[in-house]
Amino acid sequence: MTNYERLQKDLVQNPRTWLISGVAGFIGSNLLETLLRLDQTVVGLDNFATGHRRNLDEVRDLVSAEQWARFKLHAGDIREPDDCQRVMAGVDHVLHQAALGSVPRSLKDPLTTNAVNIDGFLNMLMAASDAKVKSFVYAASSSSYGDHPGLPKVEGVIGRPLSPYAVTKYVNELYAEVFARCYGCKTVGLRYFNVFGPRQDPDGAYAAVIPKWTASMLTGETVYINGDGETSRDFCFVDNAVQANLLAALCDDDIRGEVFNVAVNARTTLNDLFVHLRNALSEHGIHYERPPVCRDFRPGDVRHSQADISKASEMLGYAPSHVIAEGIHEAMPWYVAFFRKAPLSTNSRQVSSDWLQ
Repeated sequence: MTNYERLQKDLVQNPRTWLISGVAGFIGSNLLETLLRLDQTVVGLDNFATGHRRNLDEVRDLVSAEQWARFKLHAGDIREPDDCQRVMAGVDHVLHQAALGSVPRSLKDPLTTNAVNIDGFLNMLMAASDAKVKSFVYAASSSSYGDHPGLPKVEGVIGRPLSPYAVTKYVNELYAEVFARCYGCKTVGLRYFNVFGPRQDPDGAYAAVIPKWTASMLTGETVYINGDGETSRDFCFVDNAVQANLLAALCDDDIRGEVFNVAVNARTTLNDLFVHLRNALSEHGIHYERPPVCRDFRPGDVRHSQADISKASEMLGYAPSHVIAEGIHEAMPWYVAFFRKAPLSTNSRQVSSDWLQ
């Protein structure tokens, strides 16, 4: 039995109360689904700026009525201290996923990125500290490595940030470490490396590469590669990120203030990613024949990224369950179903009042 399997068994036997910020987002809704399947009580916070009601509706349809009844959603904004304070009552563990992602968005609008990712983060951290929660696990980012050329990336060695977004995520780490040292908070940062999977938004100018390319292939549009296609990333299936969050929340307190890479310790070029996606679609009878079109490199992007995950393995018991091909194989049915039932322009950000608190 793996560490994660033991943890899941313990959670079923000893339920906790969890707060997920950004619960209607991609990773947040996957955390929600996993925790509800494990019969946990979950409080959610979201302002629906980037999250979607459809993600929560999908989770509702995937769990039992009894499990869904354990979830309460609060509509609120992490930039508002009162919203952060009111959702902390009775919470054991916080999984802070709310943020404005995207390097290009931060270059276009650094003020809003700063307000959400730094001011909002500090509001959540203060509220968690005041409520004396048992752990505060937050979404950090591989962008913190900046321009440091070394591969694989090791947690203790970073370079200069390449975007406002990267600055905000690194500041999160600094604040979390200070709160661990000065106030005794159990803060744990997870540096995500290109997480992908079901419910990742394929719409919008800032969509991540896997859902954006899959959308183009499914609708018969051209796939555009930023650069020459040899840029590489350590793509991480969302189940791996969920595992890391739960392990970090329930691990011993001696990891207080630490940060961990969450990835698979592998590099996939964009050219190879294109082939993976095309092959996965062919398994569903969808044959995409167009060649990709290369264009200029995107400002703020690093050339290569790969994570050393030995620290997470040793200290958290983290063991990735999916490599990229397995993750794409598992995620593709969701993308196919999504495009067959709803156009990209569907606006699903209005929240049902029956489970709003």
